[in-house]
Amino acid sequence: MNFSNVIAQIPDFGRDIRVNLESVLNEEGAPGLSEVQIRGVALACAYALGSSALIEVVRAGQDESMVVASQSAATIMAMNNVYYRSQHLLDDEELRKLPARLRMSVIGKPGIEKVDFELMCFAVSALAGCGQCLTSHLAELRKSGLSGEGAQSALRIASVLAAADRALRIALTSPESR
Repeated sequence: MNFSNVIAQIPDFGRDIRVNLESVLNEEGAPGLSEVQIRGVALACAYALGSSALIEVVRAGQDESMVVASQSAATIMAMNNVYYRSQHLLDDEELRKLPARLRMSVIGKPGIEKVDFELMCFAVSALAGCGQCLTSHLAELRKSGLSGEGAQSALRIASVLAAADRALRIALTSPESR
């Protein structure tokens, strides 16, 4: 399946999403990010969403190290987003003082540029709605010199892919939307 086919599968109720998909997945539509970063963020988000259609089109032509890093970001953040979001929601000082005791060495050695991996983790954390992880990864991105515009672009990619995934799922399950 190619990108045009995926866009064509989104019914008219998602026409804004079709337009946004075409715009956010290139350097002009995602200012502050390189093509490699755009594709890495998109792939990590597709894995986090579990969208086989999006994974297939975004993964095409990706370097194997980027594929593995995208899978790692989606996986490690599935754990971290649950743990740290829960800590935040519970707002219990005793629990916060306890060490997480969760292995997360991939964050230190992701196998790709650290800033690119941080971008993936940042975008996946947006999908999960984990404010603590968003704040932590944004701080790392800023230390790496990423602009606010680049961080916003990663958030825009995550939001548009989430909407595209939702539209595709609705189209599959609602006969009236086909």
